[in-house]
Amino acid sequence: MARISPQPRAIFRQFTVHHPQFTYRVDRMSKSDPITRVVLKKITPEASAAMGALHGAAVSAAQDAKVESELLELIRIRASQINGCAFCLDMHTKDARAAGETEQRIYALNAWRETPFFNERERAALALTEAVTLVHDGHVPEEVYAQAAEVFDEAQVAALIWAATVINAYNRIAIAQRMVPGGYQPAKKS
Repeated sequence: MARISPQPRAIFRQFTVHHPQFTYRVDRMSKSDPITRVVLKKITPEASAAMGALHGAAVSAAQDAKVESELLELIRIRASQINGCAFCLDMHTKDARAAGETEQRIYALNAWRETPFFNERERAALALTEAVTLVHDGHVPEEVYAQAAEVFDEAQVAALIWAATVINAYNRIAIAQRMVPGGYQPAKKS
């Protein structure tokens, strides 16, 4: 089993990773961080590819279930807010804007319960997302699941759970690597 030993480095190093849709940097968040973080895509490409395949399968399941892509972006943003993932927040707020989401709704998303900006389906999906993200706190309560089951069919509920699960995994990957936000740009629509 490989072991990574943190060793202080005098110079600020960064790695740039190229992806078919975007490029991102993995580096120290500040010069006081003692090490540059591991680049998972570089060190474990098979596991990274499997994560990409899981993401693709979750997106396909959502498309097959007729879950709106705009709703998926709200799920990704909300989970990323809870987890404090700056990289994913940067990416998914940009993707949401590119898909036509309003600034008002993006800004109010962390207080969605207090606003009139979200419909019943969105509220149910956001509540389910929060419950999956905070699974340690209530284990997805029956009332949250029931609320989702009232407005979504089984395939849609499954797709929502997969969407929340995948973004939570990506949040942890981005945070663990200290992926730097700011460089992502949504794909241009053709």
